[in-house]
Amino acid sequence: MTINSQRFLWIAVVMLAITAASSAQIRVTVSFGPPALPIYEQPLCPGEGYIWTPGFWAWDNDFEDYYWVPGTWVLAPQTGFLWTPGWWGWGGEGFIFHEGYWGPVVGFYGGINYGFGYYGRGYEGGRWENDHFYYNRAVNNVNVNNIHNVYNTTVINNTTVNRVSYNGGNGGTAAQPTPQEQAAARANHIPPVAAQSEHVQTARANPQLRASVNQGKPPIAATPKPAAFQGSGVVPAKQSGGPYTPPQNRASNQPKANTQTQVARPQNNVPRPPENNVPRPPENKAEAAQQPKSNSQAAPSRNNQAARPENNVPQASTAVHPNELPPIPHTSVPNTGNAVSEQKYQQQQEQLRAQQAQERQKLQQRQEQEHQQLAQQQANKARQQQLEQQHQKQTQELQQQHQQQQEQMARQQQQQHMQASQPQAHASQSQPPNPKP
Repeated sequence: MTINSQRFLWIAVVMLAITAASSAQIRVTVSFGPPALPIYEQPLCPGEGYIWTPGFWAWDNDFEDYYWVPGTWVLAPQTGFLWTPGWWGWGGEGFIFHEGYWGPVVGFYGGINYGFGYYGRGYEGGRWENDHFYYNRAVNNVNVNNIHNVYNTTVINNTTVNRVSYNGGNGGTAAQPTPQEQAAARANHIPPVAAQSEHVQTARANPQLRASVNQGKPPIAATPKPAAFQGSGVVPAKQSGGPYTPPQNRASNQPKANTQTQVARPQNNVPRPPENNVPRPPENKAEAAQQPKSNSQAAPSRNNQAARPENNVPQASTAVHPNELPPIPHTSVPNTGNAVSEQKYQQQQEQLRAQQAQERQKLQQRQEQEHQQLAQQQANKARQQQLEQQHQKQTQELQQQHQQQQEQMARQQQQQHMQASQPQAHASQSQPPNPKP
């Protein structure tokens, strides 16, 4: 088979992947179930508007191992939205991970008892009232001196108390979704926000969170905020939920090259041409020490610290197509001390990231269509190279445009924060001194 025919065959595979990704999320199937849920305490809620997202076991196909994604508090991406946790369920040939999502109603999460209000059905940890989230102190760790939107309702848990972390199969929960939960899954909802994706990638890059290392008792079981794996508030597991005895052949049921982590978006699951499948160097020493010897591509780890706009300037890019670009960076939200303002800023950033991801996907699809047209025309090598140069220019221009949008939003949010704080500072300075008696 010639190089050109290989190229065109790969393009066809890419187009099929894009079509499949547009209609359904690519899932990971594993031949054996995840470990039991560890026992841990909930960190203190960092502020109003944060909603608890329980920890779960994710699958790393490069190391053929489960790893623990710590529970954490996440700002709701939209007022009135609640979190439906992700869950593992038996799919007939293996266990499939169903990604969690944000929506106005909590959907089905396998009947799994994650604790802290997630007892298998719905959420008993809080509710929205008049655009404010109220916390149930009976199941949440909340400081009432800082958070005043609280109530206390004892929850009667009718779910069988165990630490099983999957639905169906041998030993899993037997729950089935109700019509209301099925409707919630079909309704419009929001996938995990960027902070949650960063949280998962940070957990994936930590060898101590792999089940084969911690035996089901992760040293970081929960964090006060996403990707905050160090410092005060980080909680270790008290004990494992049960013995962990994985089979010797710990492999998933699909090739590594086409597998992404559970939080991967469809536009990131498009396979790259063979000539671009050269493993990239690890981004940090910890990752380098644990780099697998196989030729599979691990998802790039991110820095644990929030990225600053000045650090998000892209280096000289050699990417030809959008699917070869690095992930869209996550800009840190201004630290205002006001959960409402921080939630507003985060929602603005998530909307921008979603828009940019959609623009990347559209450009990718258009470029692949042009490749298909070129293949049908049986164009010569010079015309193919010309098209590749044109695609590289388009991709780099889109990357620069997105970088400018991110920097502009960061400046606008910083200015808004400064303008909001100036009247308060001016008011305090203009107060006349108290008259002496």
